[in-house]
Amino acid sequence: MRKKFLLSMAVSLAIGSTLFAQGNGMQGITDATNMVTSYFDPATKLIYAIGAVVGLIGGVKVYSKFSSGDPDTSKTAASWFGACIFLIVAATILRSFFL
Repeated sequence: MRKKFLLSMAVSLAIGSTLFAQGNGMQGITDATNMVTSYFDPATKLIYAIGAVVGLIGGVKVYSKFSSGDPDTSKTAASWFGACIFLIVAATILRSFFL
């Protein structure tokens, strides 16, 4: 008899605690969304800065190849320019997609 009582009390306590713990979770989702969107401005600026550094490095590499008379200069210039454009476009598209 006592075991049944203890078991029923444990079950009712578990059910009662879960009833109070449940909610719709909208505040948590809103907080998470605000936190993630607050990181987009600094991340976009960081990607633009990385694109600028990649562009400078690419310019120096292309200039050194051009100065040395390498016939493959246009391919190198196109690949470095494409990398810079990809970084800028990717940052802009991600920003517009998520915000």
